[in-house]
Amino acid sequence: MSASTSRRRGRGKRIETAENPETEKPSVWPGVSGGRMQPLTPHEIEQVNEAVLSLLETLGLSQATPSMIEKVTAEGGTYTDDKRLLFPRELVLKTIAEARRDIVLYGQEEGREIDLSGARVHMSSGGGAPGVFDLETGGYRDGNVQDLYDAARLCDAMENIHHFSRSIIAREITDNLDLDLNTAYACLSGTSKHVSISVTEPEFVEHIAQLCYDIAGGEEAFRARPFLTVMVCHVVPPMRFAEEAVDTLELAIKAGFPVQLISAGQAGATSPATIAGSLTQAVAETLAGLVFARLVDPNVAAIFGPKPLVADLRTGSMCGGGGEQAILMGAAAQMGRYYNLPTTSIAGITDAKTHDAQYGSEKCLAVSMAAHAGSNLVTQACGMQSSLLGVSHAAYVIDNDMLGNILRTIRGVEVTAENIGAEVIAEVCKGEGHYLGHMHTFSRMKSDYFYPHLGDRRTPADWESDGSKAIGDTAKEKTRELLNSHFPGHISDETDRRIREKFNIHLTRQGMGRGA
Repeated sequence: MSASTSRRRGRGKRIETAENPETEKPSVWPGVSGGRMQPLTPHEIEQVNEAVLSLLETLGLSQATPSMIEKVTAEGGTYTDDKRLLFPRELVLKTIAEARRDIVLYGQEEGREIDLSGARVHMSSGGGAPGVFDLETGGYRDGNVQDLYDAARLCDAMENIHHFSRSIIAREITDNLDLDLNTAYACLSGTSKHVSISVTEPEFVEHIAQLCYDIAGGEEAFRARPFLTVMVCHVVPPMRFAEEAVDTLELAIKAGFPVQLISAGQAGATSPATIAGSLTQAVAETLAGLVFARLVDPNVAAIFGPKPLVADLRTGSMCGGGGEQAILMGAAAQMGRYYNLPTTSIAGITDAKTHDAQYGSEKCLAVSMAAHAGSNLVTQACGMQSSLLGVSHAAYVIDNDMLGNILRTIRGVEVTAENIGAEVIAEVCKGEGHYLGHMHTFSRMKSDYFYPHLGDRRTPADWESDGSKAIGDTAKEKTRELLNSHFPGHISDETDRRIREKFNIHLTRQGMGRGA
């Protein structure tokens, strides 16, 4: 390997190391605690919870698999003549009470773990978009496996994106097993942060598991520190199980994967048009999945994922940028905090097609609501646009700033005698008359303030003299720089070659910055 290649592999300058050295206390960090925003009153929470328990007990869900029917009925559930599986209140409450709260999502490298306990907030990509907003042409095109790998390594370099969820569908790969394997490998080779993917068919789980075992150095090593989560939409709303997805869920749990249990009904189409109704159905559907997951393995690392979406009722099309989606995610996260379950939410689904004012306002609103309500993992928080139909690589770089600022607001106002600084106020007022040179100010410059990487705080004259660039143009420059320099090297050449001998990997070694 040449010296230049060595510099490119694993040593590309990450944004976090460029301006936030590990020796300095940062202003924001993964897992800053949220949960202070509570859109639902205590009485409203109780109403939703009671409706959820009643629906599960009296209506239940249809299309349960034989394995689920066997496990739930053995614990007091009922399978009715009209083929609906009813979940007794006592079983649901027992599930909630005994579910794991200590879930840690591991990275492939030490120091990249994220703790989902309490109200700790983390930001994630996501989406599964078919299209890419091309960095050079500014138009939409089909996504490919190189785009997915590039998205992963951009997120690897962003300090405020803590987790990578599969964001692009590699449209050039037509075989479903190949698609799932290549999706997993593009994500896992592009970042050492924890990764989440979905699996198309149940029988593919064993192949994804073997890929992960190979990367980890064995099944035991992966089970000890699993670095990939399987996302499962186990329901087809309203109140029906997705049978193949349930089988996938069971196999994923048995293979040692953490799982996201996701309900994603669309208000006015597959869930009630009201915010309260859509929320209630999603919570009920998600808890049904949690009951089953814990019956498969009581120690399962299961993440509660009520992710109801909103439709524009004039057209029926999904829209993620409105206030309705934002408040729905805030309420869903609040229900997760009520149950004290590791919780994931969907936010940042702007309907904007490019990096304009609509893009920024819609993203910031939705992500802020979910994060302030205490969602442990906010997915789709970065990179996505066009109602999940497109991904922009430059948007990851833009959104990194937004997420840093949101995390700073979640950190809040830390009121202590030292932070109030009454003696400092008195000293300044009797002396210099300003705080600019005071040690108190200097000592807090980096620990208390988040400084954006792209956000422009210069004077208009300085901005104009530098070409009057919009943030999208500045982001493109930074994105090109990172794509030319940041090639993570946590998967060795030896492991990469061994994986290629076993699996049909479409991502080229040249595309990974590794040469032939």
